Amino acid sequence: MNTELFIENLFSTLVSGDRFASRKLVDAAFDHGIEPTTLAREVFWPTLNNITTLYRQDQLTRLAQQYATRSLSSLMAQVQSRYEIGEDRNRSICMFCGPDQLDDLAAQLVADLLEADGYTVYFGGGNIAHDDILAEVHERKPDVLLMFSAGGSDAPGLRQLIDHVRSINALPDMQIVVGGGLFNRAPGLAEEIGADLWATGPEDLMDQLVQYPDVRADLEERTVGRGRTQAA
Repeated sequence: MNTELFIENLFSTLVSGDRFASRKLVDAAFDHGIEPTTLAREVFWPTLNNITTLYRQDQLTRLAQQYATRSLSSLMAQVQSRYEIGEDRNRSICMFCGPDQLDDLAAQLVADLLEADGYTVYFGGGNIAHDDILAEVHERKPDVLLMFSAGGSDAPGLRQLIDHVRSINALPDMQIVVGGGLFNRAPGLAEEIGADLWATGPEDLMDQLVQYPDVRADLEERTVGRGRTQAA
């Protein structure tokens, strides 16, 4: 399958609101033997990045963005039902995201892939008060707190939340991981606000969680601030 052409065709059907054509494209990908998680990582993720970037740059109308977001959400559910769940990694993740619909959709895709990769994921979405997040992590005691955001306006709140978690030191071994377009556009921001790891996308995130499972034990092992290929 020509991935670039597939993404181009899928993007066109999504922004035009042609739900039937979008589903047919996904069905065709399955007919060609494409694995569901590969489709999510290599097609849905870059397509969602394109939608987000163009919309934030006012190159996509609100209606086109709404068409695309809702259709892609439906496709993600269609594909997620085919995921094969990997071996249990015995690690749990509490995950939250920025407040808008695009943040939520991107985070949902990541949450689904993490579950398929063997993690236990508690995905709360966006618009959750910091007090509620703190209460949740204290109750669940997850191995990872994952905050996913695309908007620059979210940075001060994330910094405040991380500072609070660190100051009370109630969960000293919990990793704080951040991801999303906000951190791709601002190199060094993740380190500045006190995150342990940051990732450019789902595959990068899963690689890092495996490579650095105990990063809190040695802060020199942080990948934050290291040179990486930036995504939109």
